[in-house]
Amino acid sequence: MPAPTPPIEAPNSFAALLAHWDAQQPERIAVIADSQQLSWHQLAEQVGRLAAALRERGLSDGDRVAVQAPTSIEFVLTYLAALQAGLVVVPINPAYTVPEVIHILTDSGARLLVTSAVASIEAAGTLRAAQPGLDLVQAGGPGTGELPTVQQLLAEAPGTEAGPGRSGPDLAVLLYTSGTSGRPKGAMLSVHALLANLGQVARIQPPVATGDDRVFLPLPLFHVFGLNGGLGMALYFGAELILASGFDAAATLQAMARAGATIVIGAPLEYARWAAQEGFAAGFGQVRLALSGSAPLPAELVGRYAELGCPLYEGYGLTEAAPVVTMNLVGEPANGPGGRPEPKPGSVGRPLPGVAVRLMDADREPVEPGDLGFIEIRGENLFQGYWPDGAGGPDPDGWFGTGDLAVADDDGDLYLVGRRSDLVLVNGFNVYPAEVEAVFGQLAGVREVAVLGRPGEDGTEVLVAYVVPEPGAEFDPEQLLEQAGRSLARFKLPRRVIEVDALPHTATGKVMKWRLPG
Repeated sequence: MPAPTPPIEAPNSFAALLAHWDAQQPERIAVIADSQQLSWHQLAEQVGRLAAALRERGLSDGDRVAVQAPTSIEFVLTYLAALQAGLVVVPINPAYTVPEVIHILTDSGARLLVTSAVASIEAAGTLRAAQPGLDLVQAGGPGTGELPTVQQLLAEAPGTEAGPGRSGPDLAVLLYTSGTSGRPKGAMLSVHALLANLGQVARIQPPVATGDDRVFLPLPLFHVFGLNGGLGMALYFGAELILASGFDAAATLQAMARAGATIVIGAPLEYARWAAQEGFAAGFGQVRLALSGSAPLPAELVGRYAELGCPLYEGYGLTEAAPVVTMNLVGEPANGPGGRPEPKPGSVGRPLPGVAVRLMDADREPVEPGDLGFIEIRGENLFQGYWPDGAGGPDPDGWFGTGDLAVADDDGDLYLVGRRSDLVLVNGFNVYPAEVEAVFGQLAGVREVAVLGRPGEDGTEVLVAYVVPEPGAEFDPEQLLEQAGRSLARFKLPRRVIEVDALPHTATGKVMKWRLPG
């Protein structure tokens, strides 16, 4: 029998959600990472103790706690404990440099940094000088003796913090958007927004998950997709969460098979690397549902998973929406896998229940199906604007312009085209690199491609394609352009096609185009 579902009335805090599962299924496994595992009762008890330890360090309601650590049980404990202690969590990528960390610490006014990053630990004095009064705690490892560790805080906790902490409209998380230009900005997500998005996912029929599911998550928890789309979903449904601290295709497939994973949440790059492994079928042997987001999902990859009997669904989301907006498993119950619609390759699907999406032209007038429009969204899952004053948030009617462009088909399913900021003006014509990438990505011998605008010799913009060939494939730019010209207008063809060994990716698989050579 499936475990009980969350209360009919949506929980108002993560502390209440955790208490619910502690009461309903205390002995069932809540989270596993490497050789560690915690039951729901153990998780609730350790979160309460760590919350009390954080308050003991002089932190008060609303203080910001930065967490710079890889995906781990300690991250889960710190995140939930901070919220239960009434604190605001500021996740930071462990790979960030000291100057990048300093920007986030000073901009957010963080009072505490919980970090496993060697660079940050070694630069503790520099960080304290930049952010006076900053306290530091080490996450992971045995500790250096210079900083207290999370495990020491747990061992020395004065008791437990049983209150709800952050709840309802309270600010819960400051997530700094990476962006391609300018300094990252902190998107303000309330407890209500985070839980609302989980409730919207829960309204999909048939249910996405139950308490009997084992959710495999190889995504970083410092990113909104892993934090709320993965960890949050498992907490909401009472499912067992299996964490992977790093990504190794062969090792994670073995871990999935060993754990009997039934749901996988990942990024397209991970799904592509899994599909290329000998252990592909065994790893996904018990998986009934695979969910992808953060970057476009190639159609042929969807087909590979369909052949395996594992439906691979794609969604669209963003930090400011906590994060899920659409999924292509949303629709009327159908004859597809598990009574769901068949995955529609290339589409990111329809809005979640409770989320409104509209496509607007440059004058903010609705566009017709098949016409290109800017995506605007409205829902209880939206952020409160950017830190500290809420600037850039939803308009007075609750609509938020994402900056993304899409086309809707007659069924209402969305197809992403690109971002407003990605627009390249070629000889007076608008070109969206995502459209060119979609064509090049289907060409024989092309493993991966990124397209962007570069200044031409006459000062105008030209398109440049960076291509990673398939192993053993001959790289012939002229032949690629000839093949692409059968699907693209001449002005949409790149002026240059450059061979590269690999494309730089973020932790969730997005291509960092600003790092490509000029």
